[in-house]
Amino acid sequence: MRNERTIPRSGVARRTRLLAVATGLLAVGAIAVPTATAQNSAAAPKYSAAQLSAASSAVRSADVAGTAWAVDPATNEVVVTADSTVSRADLAKVERAAGSNAGAVRVERTPGTLRKLISGGDAIYAPSWRCSLGFNVRSGSTYYFLTAGHCTDGNPPWYSNSSGSTSIGPTAGSSFPGNDYGIVKYTGSVSHEGTVGSQDITSAGTPTVGQTVTRRGSTTGVHSGKVTGLNATVNYGNGEIVSGLIQTTVCAEPGDSGGPLYSGTTALGLTSGGSGDCTSGGTTFFQPVTEALSAYGVSVY
Repeated sequence: MRNERTIPRSGVARRTRLLAVATGLLAVGAIAVPTATAQNSAAAPKYSAAQLSAASSAVRSADVAGTAWAVDPATNEVVVTADSTVSRADLAKVERAAGSNAGAVRVERTPGTLRKLISGGDAIYAPSWRCSLGFNVRSGSTYYFLTAGHCTDGNPPWYSNSSGSTSIGPTAGSSFPGNDYGIVKYTGSVSHEGTVGSQDITSAGTPTVGQTVTRRGSTTGVHSGKVTGLNATVNYGNGEIVSGLIQTTVCAEPGDSGGPLYSGTTALGLTSGGSGDCTSGGTTFFQPVTEALSAYGVSVY
């Protein structure tokens, strides 16, 4: 299901979608309320790995836009985050899909609407939208940068300024949905140090739940938080489902998409979608950077 997108979208529908994405922000908060499918974790039965996997697959098959889900190993449940667009009927649909494994599903309600975040950390510009540069990478003597796949969808050219007068280079690869990563080749005269702001990046890795991490974006700058889940899946609607994501408490706002998640000198992820704002906080999801590095045969430096 994670196929590389190689055919650019065209026409009014694509432009409308991209412009809508350009103003998007996950409006997910940190408020959880019990629902009919909620479980008392202290009294919850122990479900097998196979049952948890089946429950996760059932949530996906229910195909309810505005939901995100991941297995919480601490409570032995599949935690489904449902935004304000998800109705009781939608939650009932999820429960029916889970069938005998419905008891393994815990729903947490959150205000706002799940949407992708558009608009390294430095600002990068396509002809019609803005994102954030993730990490500079290379293959031999050829240099690229990574960003979110929903930014590179359609294979646009990229610029370092909003007027489009300073070229960075073309999109060289894009994978979205399924994944959320893309790669851009440096062909212009823009410098490309292997840093995130002043922080040198020397390696890439996988975070752990509870780890403190930092995100940098072209809208909000540098913010930190904790990893709350791994291998999360988000349904952005319109068939745009992304899986294998890192879930965190780091805040984000429109324009931070594609920006880097890191810990010290270690690259961790690329901003996929987020919630709330950097005043009230929120939830943000990241594409693991190791997957993108492997897909394109590149490395940080």
